[in-house]
Amino acid sequence: MASDRLLRILGLLGGRDGSGAARLCEVAAEVTGMSGAGVMLLADGRPQASVCTTDEVSSLIEEAQYTLGEGPCVDAHRLGEAVSEPDLAAAGGSRWAAFSRRACGGGARAVFGYPIRIGTVRLGALNLYRDRAGLLEDEEHANALVMADVAARAVLAAQAGAPPGALGINIEEDLYLWGAVHQAAGMVSVQLDIPVADALVRLRARAFVTDRLVSEVARDVVERRLHFDAGE
Repeated sequence: MASDRLLRILGLLGGRDGSGAARLCEVAAEVTGMSGAGVMLLADGRPQASVCTTDEVSSLIEEAQYTLGEGPCVDAHRLGEAVSEPDLAAAGGSRWAAFSRRACGGGARAVFGYPIRIGTVRLGALNLYRDRAGLLEDEEHANALVMADVAARAVLAAQAGAPPGALGINIEEDLYLWGAVHQAAGMVSVQLDIPVADALVRLRARAFVTDRLVSEVARDVVERRLHFDAGE
């Protein structure tokens, strides 16, 4: 039953060493039989930040979606339903061509996205990956649905009392915001005299055309190896 499933997951979250967002992702990977997991916040259809990831591959998967604006989390958030790609290599360029190439290069072979939402309010998505191809079993899928609901409530609880448009203090403690990216966006905003949101678009575009992650481009900006000109 769904209630038994929820109680088991809550027990795993609170019954071992570790707490906060990191534990949320660890349990998500454990109960779904995945190699790794991540929780991503999205707004207006675009990734904004990664709440947690379990390993280097899941971090790569999250940042690739942030850079490219495509992938399982993006589609799950946009469609409001679970999205699966059980064989990234076989899918080739037919789905998320740029994302799939990066994810496969990092070691992922199957990816799954589940919307994180409360009612009609969409907050983000739970991202799951496995290092071998294959569909989720029914039990794993059911656990993923409950984990997405638990993640939604965790995000809302962390946001309690935060000013509109700001991140809650509990989220700030665990959240990986790709800090260099936001610092670089501020610098590009000054260089081009444009809003920070537009500067982020410029950073993503540069990352895309040079086949790099946005954090790599941002690092060049912060360390002053790259300067954006108005004519670009």
